[in-house]
Amino acid sequence: MLDVRSLHKRYGELIAVHEVSFVVHPGEMLGLLGPNGAGKTTTVSMIAGLLQPDGGEVRIGGELVRGETDPVKRRMGLVPQDLALHDVLSARENLALFGALYGITGSRLRQAMDSALDLAGLTDRAKDRVDTFSGGMRRRLNLAAALLHDPQILLLDEPTVGVDPQSRNAIFSNLEDLKRRGKTLVYTTHYMEEAERLCDRIVIVDHGKVIANDTLDAVRRLVPAVNMLELEIENPGVDGWCEGLRDLPGVASVECGQTVRVGVGDLTRDTPAVLAWMANGGYRCAHLASQRADLETVFLTLTGRSVRNA
Repeated sequence: MLDVRSLHKRYGELIAVHEVSFVVHPGEMLGLLGPNGAGKTTTVSMIAGLLQPDGGEVRIGGELVRGETDPVKRRMGLVPQDLALHDVLSARENLALFGALYGITGSRLRQAMDSALDLAGLTDRAKDRVDTFSGGMRRRLNLAAALLHDPQILLLDEPTVGVDPQSRNAIFSNLEDLKRRGKTLVYTTHYMEEAERLCDRIVIVDHGKVIANDTLDAVRRLVPAVNMLELEIENPGVDGWCEGLRDLPGVASVECGQTVRVGVGDLTRDTPAVLAWMANGGYRCAHLASQRADLETVFLTLTGRSVRNA
């Protein structure tokens, strides 16, 4: 449904986006992740046709997006990072304005507004001015405005910034419902737990370049040891007694102690060899647990841990 090919954007000497490519299918949500200044918002702006790329192209259902006023853009909805609402208007008046911009009129507009307000959980506040709304309510209305024309593709640029847990959960439920209805979603966020919950595929960009583009499980495997075994040993040895584990195939890291932590590439394939090594050495395992690296660990491993100021 959405095909992004080799997008490139330069500002003077700064290359903001360099050859960014990815594909998103109907009923799929793609998480677009990256540090501050990585090029996420610039990429979303080029996909939306708000920013002209210096190179590359965007196709929607096979049709090339040719600029800001291309009719094919009607198949997209945009939830911008900055709230696109008028504080002095009511929730319903805001939706009427956006509906008019989409060219929706009459009974179709009234039905679309009712549906959007219901989705946002704001039906009872439809006549209230937006400047009386909480941050979470504004974010929900911002999402509702982008859905008025029933777009096939929805671009969401950090849609949960500054919202309360209840509003965030409501937004999540709405997005999961849109996926079930076959919508195509691109979601940028700095909250890794959101991407883990919502996204089918992950694209990580850094310094304008794609450094990861795959399913969540496949992205986890980009880290050398994405799985960790924790073994509580009843009779450990002394001073590096378990270092011999490093010689086993699939073992990437070892930390010795009464609790031994062993990083492995594949739990199913590599765990039996670790347990056999323990048994052959006469060590008794009282407890065994496993865990895999979360998306935040993978993200920091791939992009680095230093603070970005731009």
